[in-house]
Amino acid sequence: MRFDVLTLFPEMFQGYMGQSLLKLAIQNGLVEIHLWNIRDWAPGKHKMVDDRPFGGGPGMVLMPEPVFACVEAIRPLAPDPGQLILLTPAGERLTQPVVQELAQHPRLVLLCGRYEGFDERIRLGLTPREISIGDFVCNGGEVPAMVVIDTTIRYVPGVLGDADSLKEESHTETGRLEYPQYTRPREFRGMSVPEVLLSGNHPAIARWRREQSELRSRAALPHELDPGPRKEPDHEE
Repeated sequence: MRFDVLTLFPEMFQGYMGQSLLKLAIQNGLVEIHLWNIRDWAPGKHKMVDDRPFGGGPGMVLMPEPVFACVEAIRPLAPDPGQLILLTPAGERLTQPVVQELAQHPRLVLLCGRYEGFDERIRLGLTPREISIGDFVCNGGEVPAMVVIDTTIRYVPGVLGDADSLKEESHTETGRLEYPQYTRPREFRGMSVPEVLLSGNHPAIARWRREQSELRSRAALPHELDPGPRKEPDHEE
């Protein structure tokens, strides 16, 4: 799977790319990440990429010219032009189903904003898919881009040591949170591992895990799991 990251701060990704599963995935040829500095496509001596908003207001806005030039230059560099993703608080929420959908693309082109955001003509002219990682505002699109990369590469065959670990994770097909996990020691500061996990009774363990998943999910996601009170009919049946 290939990622092209368009950003004003490509150096932010260097440490991230050199760690853990992503580092191994890159070394094993399962994932490619290409970093592109939007400023390289800015015209003029000073390579300006932003300017004051028309109509007034605080901050600076990313200009359309360097962004269009950057996108149009890098998309032909691979056989698949890729799915263009605009990281923005106004986009659709990044959920596990969306992650699974994005992971089906062989190439994602991630466009990271900064300052007060993008000139609206970037959205209108390039028609990207707009993605938000939550109802909050980051300083830029770089951290959200890392979140997109981190979540989607888990579905690339070979990235995870055990592909079965995807099946019972939180927010997967069941829509519920994962059950509690324990490891050694059996006792720690007065807290014990539940006896059922030490019993060797696999049906009982599976039942306990389902119950704990349900309890944890109802506590954390009550509105998503509870359909609400049943509406009574307006007439007698």
